[in-house]
Amino acid sequence: MKRPARFVVAIGSGKGGVGKSTVTVQLALALARRGLRAGVLDADLYGPDVPLLVGVTREERALQLQLWRRGAAALQPLERYGVAVMSVGLLIGEGQALPLGAPLLTATLRQLVANVDWGERDVLLVDLPPGTADLQQQLLDVVPLDGAILVVGPQDVAHLDGRKFVDFLRSADVAILGAVENMSILLCPHCGESIAVFPPVAAERSVWSLGIRELGRVPIDPQLARTPVEPSPVFDDIAARVLQHLDERSAA
Repeated sequence: MKRPARFVVAIGSGKGGVGKSTVTVQLALALARRGLRAGVLDADLYGPDVPLLVGVTREERALQLQLWRRGAAALQPLERYGVAVMSVGLLIGEGQALPLGAPLLTATLRQLVANVDWGERDVLLVDLPPGTADLQQQLLDVVPLDGAILVVGPQDVAHLDGRKFVDFLRSADVAILGAVENMSILLCPHCGESIAVFPPVAAERSVWSLGIRELGRVPIDPQLARTPVEPSPVFDDIAARVLQHLDERSAA
């Protein structure tokens, strides 16, 4: 199978509700601003949120579904802000479930990688579903990863599940580029003071205690919760660190 990009990086969380899909899309937009040909593969087949985040229209869904049913030689990803986007959410209704068994899920995931004309991409970010079960393992079988990024929230349970995801990646011998802590602080809109909304995570229970590099901390910002998303400069430094770590691995 042809690699869909020079670098393929999975983004996971171990649990839902930490803003993993938002981080994935915003990071892709930041990479595109740096001149890279970036793509996003929404591999969360149970809860594909990327179409909502990038503002997919009903007409765009209908066109992709027609191509899929006709058995098109290659599906064309949608373009948003210079980023190529593909998701199973383009092939089903916005509120429609995907009640498929494991074999069909594997086949669907394989098609989203191999039957999509990704073009010449520098980086493909793969938005993983929460957890450390079948779909995550199947992705490793479908496409070799050049690294993975962990997304956590500033809560004890988020770091605990993040540690499980770290264990999964290390067991699969996948390089961990680092972690992003989303919703880390709240910046007061009146005085600009940093407010820690959540109780601090004990150092020994955090993902940082496992030697995971910090790629950045994203504050709570209502703008980041809007759909479709608007590119945020908060992710520019995170994108720079990701590229640095990828270049280091490529040169090693």
